[in-house]
Amino acid sequence: MIDERAVVDPKAEIADGVTIGPYSIIGPDVEIGADTWIGPHVVIKGPCRIGRENRIFQFSSIGEEPQDKKYGGEPTRLEIGDRNVIREYCTLNRGTVQDLGYTRIGNDNWIMAYVHIAHDCVVGDNTIFANNATLAGHVNIEDYAILGGACLIHQFCTIGAHSFVGMGTATAKDVPPFLMVSGQPAEPHGLNVEGLRRRDFSPEAIKALRQAYKIIYRSSLTVPKALEELAAVKGEFEEVARFAEFIAGSERGIVR
Repeated sequence: MIDERAVVDPKAEIADGVTIGPYSIIGPDVEIGADTWIGPHVVIKGPCRIGRENRIFQFSSIGEEPQDKKYGGEPTRLEIGDRNVIREYCTLNRGTVQDLGYTRIGNDNWIMAYVHIAHDCVVGDNTIFANNATLAGHVNIEDYAILGGACLIHQFCTIGAHSFVGMGTATAKDVPPFLMVSGQPAEPHGLNVEGLRRRDFSPEAIKALRQAYKIIYRSSLTVPKALEELAAVKGEFEEVARFAEFIAGSERGIVR
């Protein structure tokens, strides 16, 4: 199932059921898991490990050197999990030895055309990146986050789980879980309630998160004081505790 016009290095490890389209180039130190489909004109460089049942569309560049002036040819890597969709013209770079040494993509992510994921980024599971979403280096995207088209995420930011970043948003701070943000610079616009309902969060948990949001964003308290007030209610719901812990642990500060 490897097209005769593809170029596959003998040192690449290709599992059973893999399809590789014409004019794609697979370099050494690349592992591709079973039943993954690689379209035409895809370039994959190693060290790179790609899991099972992924779909990578034409003209994508996977595992290229990091765009970092400090990079000196070290054997850093890219790790991609299972069942991801990576559409046309995406660029996913390897890590750097100055940070993690790897870039990691989890499972079941939907990555649309022209997305850039830079060095040392970590992407969780079940995320959605719309067209032209761009991650600078060292970014962390938690599970079920959604990035709108042409949004920009600054270095070292974390986008929390179940959050929604609107199209064209530029964020230079952390986005707590469960929030909707948009604008340049990013500003909070309430909870991602529709997303939480679709993922079967209970009405009680959503109500508790609404209360937590009001304490952090509508009370006019400083973040430390708001967290003190939030401590009284976070024990009842795991979601509220997670919200509070994210904010307390933010090193860049939160969108506010």
